[in-house]
Amino acid sequence: MKYKISLFLLLTTVLFSCQNENEKRLAENAKEAKKKEAIFNNINKGWTFLDEPINEISESQLNSWTEWREFIKEIGEKPRKTIGAFQKKSTAISKKAMALNNNIPAQFNQPQIKSRISILITKIKMLDLFIHLSTIPDDKVVFLIQEINKELISLERQMDKIVERAKIPKEEGEADFLKMLDTTRAIPSSAPPIDQNNIQKVE
Repeated sequence: MKYKISLFLLLTTVLFSCQNENEKRLAENAKEAKKKEAIFNNINKGWTFLDEPINEISESQLNSWTEWREFIKEIGEKPRKTIGAFQKKSTAISKKAMALNNNIPAQFNQPQIKSRISILITKIKMLDLFIHLSTIPDDKVVFLIQEINKELISLERQMDKIVERAKIPKEEGEADFLKMLDTTRAIPSSAPPIDQNNIQKVE
């Protein structure tokens, strides 16, 4: 009889312990789900890229740059429903951003444009890295989206400056003056040394 009572008490303790474990697990799962939902809502709210040109000048000049058009289209499409959709979109944006180094129109193929594209790519890669972490730092993701928007504005403003500068008519002789300043056109310094013995002395 004592054996049966002991067995009954043991089974009751085990069942009670399992019930407590299940309740703890359910509470932790609910807490984790709530945390993930908060992260998703924060990213969903902050996921707004500037996909419209800030000036019509650069827009008209960029129609022939396929990589730029595809990049702008990619950032303009907002993902929906899951954090996984945002992760896929981030990877797609990163690939399109990397392609911006290709086929840059001759007018914009300048160091100040290339450096801004490089900064833009770096920040997009950071966004892609952060959004794929097991615990997503949603505040950093939202901050990087704002930083990417700033870089887009900076890049487009630089493009506009280049377009505006090209419209200013050059003054007469300015082209020749600019050629003179071009060091790549200078006479090479590899001319043979002058033989001092052959120089006739002027009396």
